[in-house]
Amino acid sequence: MKKVVVYLEPCRFAGWPANYGMWRWGEEIVVGFTVGAHRTVERGHALDKQQPFVNVQARSLDGGHSWQTEPFNGALPGGRGLSADEHLAAGLRLAEVMDAQTATVPPAPLDFSRAEPALMLARTGLARGVFSFYYVSCDRCHSWAGPFRLPDFGETGIAARTDIIVGGAQEAMLFLTANKADGREGRIICVLTRDGGRSFQRLSQVGADLHAHGDFAIMPSSLQLADGRLLCARRCRSGADMRSHIDLFASDDLGKSWRCISQPILFQKPGHSGNPPCLLALPDGRLALLYGNRDNYAICARISEDGGSAWSGEIVLRGGGANPDMGYVRAVVLDDGTVVAAYYINERPDGDGERFIEATLWQP
Repeated sequence: MKKVVVYLEPCRFAGWPANYGMWRWGEEIVVGFTVGAHRTVERGHALDKQQPFVNVQARSLDGGHSWQTEPFNGALPGGRGLSADEHLAAGLRLAEVMDAQTATVPPAPLDFSRAEPALMLARTGLARGVFSFYYVSCDRCHSWAGPFRLPDFGETGIAARTDIIVGGAQEAMLFLTANKADGREGRIICVLTRDGGRSFQRLSQVGADLHAHGDFAIMPSSLQLADGRLLCARRCRSGADMRSHIDLFASDDLGKSWRCISQPILFQKPGHSGNPPCLLALPDGRLALLYGNRDNYAICARISEDGGSAWSGEIVLRGGGANPDMGYVRAVVLDDGTVVAAYYINERPDGDGERFIEATLWQP
């Protein structure tokens, strides 16, 4: 395994690649994340809520061995950052300058089959009334069109992170975190566009609601196998002891219905809210599930050789994290089977160091 620093700057908090996205064209890779100001705190995210967040992306031209950072070159309403409202004080939030009608419908159907497309989902927050939208790039993330509108699908809010399966020139399936009836996050829904992103229909909900106060099922990671079966991993917290886990669901009818096939991870420490999954199909037919483990402050993986029903023990890709303010993995697989996994972490023994973006290169 090889560790590579993607972004580290003094007094800056860089985080949450899982919220934004990661895309690959041969050896060229782009990963999105956000950057704010570092601030010492006793617990939680070590960031200054009185300072803005800015969207950043990093690009590698050599399969993840080296990286250059660059701005997100897309329209930002009010110049404010995407998908970070819950971490910002009043006066800095995107929802203060954007409403559900700000985003437009694409003027013509998008072509998802083009050689260099990338789609990124974004949101204004997490609470009741949150809304979401998306951007598209056709030049390897050098520029982004949007924001384009996502409906609310009759939910109390849609808090989208990037999770998309392209099915054809104008067809794509999106997996979205929706707020529950009480306005809290969340449940996972599956929606479909057949007209290049101009309209969407809701197909199904992935798994039942977790109803108790504080329970959630959020932040999906999905893929389609060679036989057409769909898989969707979801980040969950449930039970009287508030244990976090990652559940895996399968659909044999193109997203119309879902069944739970396994629980690859049950975290041991209660109350830490878990970490989002990153589900990958490897070239040899195996599956890999990557995640941040807030039990031991490590970036970890498990392997399945049977399509997700059974999973290996935990494989530590990157240990040495200083506290649970870490994880949120995004990853891609290169043609030779190398997994390039990006995440945020800090490693100062006192837990007060800058949060930075790092990548691990791994041959499963």
